[in-house]
Amino acid sequence: MGYTKDDLLARLEELKIDFERYDHPVVLTVEEQAKHVGNLGGALTKNLLLKDKKHRLYIVSALADTKVDMKILSQRLGLGKGGVRMAPEDNLRQVLQVPLGCVTPFALFNETASAVSLLLDQGFKSKKRCYFHPLTNDVTIALSSSNLDKFLLSIGKQPAYVDLEASPVVGKDNPPDLADLVPSGALSFPEESVENMAPTHAQTKDVPKEKTCLPDVKAKPKVQNKVASSSEGKVPTNGANVEKFVTDVLQIISPLFISEVSKKLNIKEDELSPILDGLKERAALNIDSLANLFKSTAYTTGFHAGIETMLNYGKSGMPSRE
Repeated sequence: MGYTKDDLLARLEELKIDFERYDHPVVLTVEEQAKHVGNLGGALTKNLLLKDKKHRLYIVSALADTKVDMKILSQRLGLGKGGVRMAPEDNLRQVLQVPLGCVTPFALFNETASAVSLLLDQGFKSKKRCYFHPLTNDVTIALSSSNLDKFLLSIGKQPAYVDLEASPVVGKDNPPDLADLVPSGALSFPEESVENMAPTHAQTKDVPKEKTCLPDVKAKPKVQNKVASSSEGKVPTNGANVEKFVTDVLQIISPLFISEVSKKLNIKEDELSPILDGLKERAALNIDSLANLFKSTAYTTGFHAGIETMLNYGKSGMPSRE
């Protein structure tokens, strides 16, 4: 079990770090947080948990209005285009050991997060105080960048401030400027699938599989004459696997795009392929981020719905007796 909010605040006091504390209702976004502390003079921050193809994790902590281009950031890390994406919620719970909406540099307090790389917005240094959640999102603390550095150094993490909006040229004569911030090793455990997240008490034994009333019919294979027709009727499957979901979406859209554009603009389909590859690469990051957001929101909504059901009907699922 990871450290709690009280553990962290006690450590800050032990280090004689000056901070201010603001209690408020649970918030999941910067916009919601701003309603409670936005007028108190500190700088709002946003914090992203990213993952590369080797399952190495990165926390990017930036001012709320800093524009972070993950494609450019990936190149600056030496990971190529599309080398990083939003990490799944599983990593929040397993590595950072914090719930959704609580990713901040303070999550590195937990020993399980020791291998996570941290990139800090250099804009923090120009602010008198910056706002962060202390392992829980019903509290916000405000402190200076120098005091944040003091905490990070106490847990063995060297602060690395970066111009996150910079877009330096990366090439043969210009090596990636942030390559030193890539963690040395990959995480040793696999990502947890949604199927494995189901509560064990929900499993039942000897339950016959539901049978359908429709007879088995073997359809004859049809020859597709048009590119567009091969995508008709397909629906992205395996929504639990965000990366697979994104691939399915792009596979459905791509032939339809080529077919429609080639007909309307009278362009050969093979001439559109390079353009489509570029569009797919750019769209993949956005679709991936949206899919992870929807997945995380669904988990959170389901959790709160389950708690409400237990409160209203009791653990047995039946109305509780007075």
